[in-house]
Amino acid sequence: MPFLIAILGVLGAAAFWWYRMKAMNDAAREVADVVGRVQGNIRRKRLRNQAALSPLTAIDDPVVAAATLITAMVSENGPVLPQREAAIRSVISEIADEKKTDEAVVYAKWAASQIDDATIVIDKLAPFLRERLDVTERNDLLQMMNRAAQAGEQPLQISDQRMLRLRQKLGFEVN
Repeated sequence: MPFLIAILGVLGAAAFWWYRMKAMNDAAREVADVVGRVQGNIRRKRLRNQAALSPLTAIDDPVVAAATLITAMVSENGPVLPQREAAIRSVISEIADEKKTDEAVVYAKWAASQIDDATIVIDKLAPFLRERLDVTERNDLLQMMNRAAQAGEQPLQISDQRMLRLRQKLGFEVN
């Protein structure tokens, strides 16, 4: 009889520890799943950010960069309506021929529609333009931006914060 109780005790202890190990294994699996999901979320966020920047990284022409920057700033308050597009075309035509203007405006509208925040466009394109434009051309760019915003039946008010950031990224001294 004591031998039977000892065997039942050993079996009971083995069952108890087997259950505990199984519970620990399940907990470890859940932790691993959570860690995997967090890593996946981080990877997806990084990919979304790269995808958001991809229309901007393809720009290698100052005319297209200027058109994209102007379009992004103007379209921040809403879609680019035909009158506003005509204003953008008008200011870009001052620095490029007709074919280049059409190409730049079409690409700018597409790129601006892909990126929600004008700050991203400013941060990416303003340093590119600062390297390729002299001081007078950068001043002209700011004037072009204002003319495009003021054109049409309903002038747009570009945020002072956005213009300040743009001026700063273009290399102008900002107080």
